[in-house]
Amino acid sequence: MAFRTTLLTTALTLSLGLTAGSAQAEVKIGFLATLSGSGAALGQDMVDGFNLALEQNGGKLGGQDIVFLKEDDQLKPDVGVQAVQKFIEKDKVDLVAGVTFSNVMMAIAKPMADADVTFVGSNAGPAPLAGGQCNPGFFFASWQNDGQAEVMGQFATDQKYKDVYMITPNYQSGRDQVKGFTRFYKGRISGEVYTQLGQQDYSAELLALQAANPSAVWVFLPGGMGVNFVKQYKQFGLMGKIPLLTVSTVDGSTLPALGDAALGAYAGTFWGPDFKNPVSEAFVAAFEQKYKRIPSQYAAQSYDSALLIDSALKKTGGSVADKKALRDALRAADYASLRGPYKFNVNGFPIEDFYAFEVAKDAQGRVSLKTIGKPLSNHPDAYVEKCKY
Repeated sequence: MAFRTTLLTTALTLSLGLTAGSAQAEVKIGFLATLSGSGAALGQDMVDGFNLALEQNGGKLGGQDIVFLKEDDQLKPDVGVQAVQKFIEKDKVDLVAGVTFSNVMMAIAKPMADADVTFVGSNAGPAPLAGGQCNPGFFFASWQNDGQAEVMGQFATDQKYKDVYMITPNYQSGRDQVKGFTRFYKGRISGEVYTQLGQQDYSAELLALQAANPSAVWVFLPGGMGVNFVKQYKQFGLMGKIPLLTVSTVDGSTLPALGDAALGAYAGTFWGPDFKNPVSEAFVAAFEQKYKRIPSQYAAQSYDSALLIDSALKKTGGSVADKKALRDALRAADYASLRGPYKFNVNGFPIEDFYAFEVAKDAQGRVSLKTIGKPLSNHPDAYVEKCKY
C-alpha cells in the first residue's frame, strides 16, 4: 500500500516554494525486502510492520506525507542492486529502508554509499558493515547479525552444555552467526555444518547429528528452511531429547506453520511478543487485530524503524534536505522503542539487551515465544572498533 500526497494539499506548497531547510511536500521511502521464495514470510512481516506504523500515523511520519515504494529482491543480490538503483535514479527516494537477508545487504551497500543515500535497516546486519565498511549514513534498527547468536552462546554457557552441534546456511549471515555463538559459548563445538541457502531437506544432516549425539544443537535457519528443519527434527525424535537452540528459526514468521512441533525449542533475540512495556503491548494488539497473527521480530523491527524515522523527521521539521541533520536526528534514537531504551553505537548499530526465549503456549493457548532470561545487557557488537569514518 502506498501513501501519496493529494494534489489539493500540494498545490499551495508548490506555489509558495520550498527553501533548503523547510519541510517538503512528501518524503519518499524505498523499502526493499525479500517477498518471494523461502524467505518471503520474513519480508512480508517487515512490510506489514512498517505499514502498520504508517497507517497509525495517517500515512505520515514526522508530520510528512510518506510515499512508500516497495520492491522484492527475491533473495537475489543482483535483483536487490537493480531495485536500489531504481530507488535512487528513477524514484529519487529520500531514504532506503528494510532489507531482509545479508547477502542482499552486502550487494546494495556500495551503490547506496556511492550515492550517499541514508539507509534505515530493519533486519540484515552483516559484520563488514559494522566494522571496516561502516557508513555514517547507515542505521540498523534491529541488531548486528552476531548478536542473536551471541545471546544463545551465552545461554548455552549458562546452561552448562558441554558440547554443541552447529548447523547454518553457507552465506554471510550464517558465517556471522557462527562467529557470534562461538564468541560466547565456552564449551566444545562437536560439529559445524554449512548447508545450502534455501535448502529444504535435512535428513543427511540429522543423521550425522544423531551419530554425534551432542549435549545441544544450535541452528540458524530463517524462514522456510527453519520450518522444514524443525519438523524433521521432531520426526527424527530429537525434540525434547537434545535441546534445540535457535536463531531466526522458531519465531513469529515460522511458528504458525510449526505449531506444537516447535514446543520446547529455544530462541534468542532482542524483543518478544510478551514484552511488558506500553509501546510493545499496543503494537502487538494492533498487529494482531489487523493481520490476525502474532507479530514476529521482523514486524517489530520494521515498526520500530518507522518510529525511528518518525522521530528523526520531527527533529528536522520534516526536512530531509540537510543529510547531516537528518542523520544526527536518526542517531539520537529519541523515541520510545518496542524493545525499551537503546542507543546507537558509532557504527550505526544498536547497543541493546538480548533475551532468551522458549517456545511455549501463551495465555490464549497459541504457540509463541516466552521470555525466560536476559543473558546480555547493554550489549555492543564485536566489530565497532574497526569502524573508522
